[in-house]
Amino acid sequence: MDNTEKHTIAVLVDNEAGVLARVIGLFSGRGYNIESLTVAEVDVQEGLSRICVVTSGTPMVIEQIKAQLDRLVPVHKISDLTAEGESVERELALIKVKGKGNKRVEALRIADIFRARAIDSTNNSFIFEISGKPDKIDAFINLMQPLGLNEITRTGVVAIARGPKGL
Repeated sequence: MDNTEKHTIAVLVDNEAGVLARVIGLFSGRGYNIESLTVAEVDVQEGLSRICVVTSGTPMVIEQIKAQLDRLVPVHKISDLTAEGESVERELALIKVKGKGNKRVEALRIADIFRARAIDSTNNSFIFEISGKPDKIDAFINLMQPLGLNEITRTGVVAIARGPKGL
């Protein structure tokens, strides 16, 4: 029986050279998989960035990941959004679909249902922009596959805890 769980972990770090490499090194050095990774500066005055990591492991592995992240010098705070309660997760994707005739019409119809926007169009392709939960994006991609899915780029998950408490 596999008790692997997927967790979204937010990490507040100093915005300085090498911090992301150290976080990634922690994961790769111990054989932990990163399913999604985003990072951006969130506080210019304090010089802080927020890293959002989606990873999988047994409960023990998840606890090890959090403990090892907490020991990294530039880390200020860690929040396991999965374990700490409800959170909002979103991802952005750009999806290129090529096709003509009925396939183009069907791609536009499905895009409308998923609230994806056509942000570029040629005579034989579209680029759609879609945002939402990762499983919504996965479902959209699966439906575009037979219609001429050509290329995908995804931002990775960004997440924030619900309610008034901040990281």
